[in-house]
Amino acid sequence: MEELERKSDLAYSASNKFPLVLVLDGIRSLNNVGSIFRTADAFSLQSIVLCGVTGTPPHREIQKTALGATESVDWEYTEDIVSKLTELKSNGFCIVAIEQTHHSTPLEQGLTARQLPIALILGNEISGVSDAALQLCDHVLEIPQFGSKHSLNVAVSAGIVIWELVANQLKSDGAATHPAAG
Repeated sequence: MEELERKSDLAYSASNKFPLVLVLDGIRSLNNVGSIFRTADAFSLQSIVLCGVTGTPPHREIQKTALGATESVDWEYTEDIVSKLTELKSNGFCIVAIEQTHHSTPLEQGLTARQLPIALILGNEISGVSDAALQLCDHVLEIPQFGSKHSLNVAVSAGIVIWELVANQLKSDGAATHPAAG
């Protein structure tokens, strides 16, 4: 794919990563997990943490939508999301959940580049982000919606929020490209 100027696996592995860790809190659909891996690769994110009942690679259903991204994106599994979020927080990460709550902030009013690095929690398709994880959050953001359903697929939500964070970083830096493009 030279004509598209895609990085080799080795070049990708050595490239700078956007300081965003995705924390998947009990995501049940393996297709959603794979899709989120693929989005993490597309934006060259730091890593993914798979928590609780979230499925892990290698798995045929994850691979179907990840298209190899489980090989390029750094990831780890932990049963205990609270311990992992506490560790990330102690390492300077701003802990952010995407969830509809009575105290959530609309996405477009939410974060600035000054809050990087960020650990972004994406919750279960039915029950959302766990209460234990929400208690550790610095911010809870909500994607504004205007239809009758008021919910989005978790993988779609991930793409929207990741793009918003990357775009805000590019605007604040006055940069023409993603940090990993250089």
